[in-house]
Amino acid sequence: MSESIQCPGFVAAGVSAGIKKKTALDLGLIFSQQPATVAGMFTRNRVMAAPVQITQKRTAHGVAQAIVANAGCANCCTGDQGVLHAREMCAAAAAGLGIDAERMLVASTGVIGAPLPIAKIQDAMPALIQGLRPDGFEAFARAIMTTDTVPKLVRRQGVMEGTPFTLLGVAKGAGMIRPDMATMLCFVCTDVAVSATSLQAMLHQAVDRSLNCITIDGDTSTNDTVLLMANGVSGVVVETADQRQVFQDLLDDLLMDIARRLVKDGEGVTKVVEIKVTGAASRQDAFRIADTVAHSPLVKTAFFGEDANWGRILAAAGRAGVAFDPRVIEVFFDGIQMVAAGQGCGPDRETQITAIMKQPEFTVTIDLHGGSAEASMLTCDFSLDYVKINADYRS
Repeated sequence: MSESIQCPGFVAAGVSAGIKKKTALDLGLIFSQQPATVAGMFTRNRVMAAPVQITQKRTAHGVAQAIVANAGCANCCTGDQGVLHAREMCAAAAAGLGIDAERMLVASTGVIGAPLPIAKIQDAMPALIQGLRPDGFEAFARAIMTTDTVPKLVRRQGVMEGTPFTLLGVAKGAGMIRPDMATMLCFVCTDVAVSATSLQAMLHQAVDRSLNCITIDGDTSTNDTVLLMANGVSGVVVETADQRQVFQDLLDDLLMDIARRLVKDGEGVTKVVEIKVTGAASRQDAFRIADTVAHSPLVKTAFFGEDANWGRILAAAGRAGVAFDPRVIEVFFDGIQMVAAGQGCGPDRETQITAIMKQPEFTVTIDLHGGSAEASMLTCDFSLDYVKINADYRS
């Protein structure tokens, strides 16, 4: 990554602490050089990892200054010892940074059920802190990867009343992705000044439009965490409705870019497919159908096989629990119609659609002809490699 992947007032680092079996970066740190307002969204899975429990409570206070995260161990289903280890992980980082431990947030990703090797993390902390630098976000991104094949960093710059400001996002996630709040791990830094209340509202809206509209395999993680810190060093203050809209648009764009990168790098993924439902009575109805089609194993395997099996799409739509008239439904692949009035358009059209399905990315549009609402989901195919990766994930 280039040196430009920076955000004023923030430094980051990543080191190898020996948590993973292979020598690789597995411990990362993001530090705001002054206290920042913070917002967060977390997994709704009832099996919630220890770091999520701690970070959720601390984020509610609205102020934070650093995030420490590890890969290789989820620190989930580890009882009171797991909570203690997560607190000790925070304490070690906070002590080295010279900040209040309550302003230290923590996240973990990896195998569920294994105890966190806290001694290794504590031993690696001095080197981690010493490695902090403005262009350290690539190292941080690599330190939180599990089955990801590439680090995911996105930067956006905007202008507010003549003054520039920055948003920088870093994320990981390739499997166990069916967000019910966000994605596995995603951290966003910005140099604007904004209240914690406004920041939370804007994060919620952006996540609902992006990270909550993707799926890889239909599994919601126990460790899902999205954090947004704003340190105000640019001098840009986000207060008015117009200012919030400028910031919201940039945040939406940043998280949508991250969302697409997560799906594209999904475990074994060969196709990225947008499922778009139009002509619905309500956005909720449109989303329920898009969500059901996007999660259908039969639809996803057809995508992998480049099989124009439109019947699977209609069958999935029909079990979404939404009332619609199947006699008027239409289905398009990248604008080429495959279904008209609930029936297929014939073998010649299937040949055209098969050619479209050979592309790495395409859009399936389902028009219900029952209203003006619409919604989309970003999904992928199910490949043989997905099964191989997850069959021996702990090995």
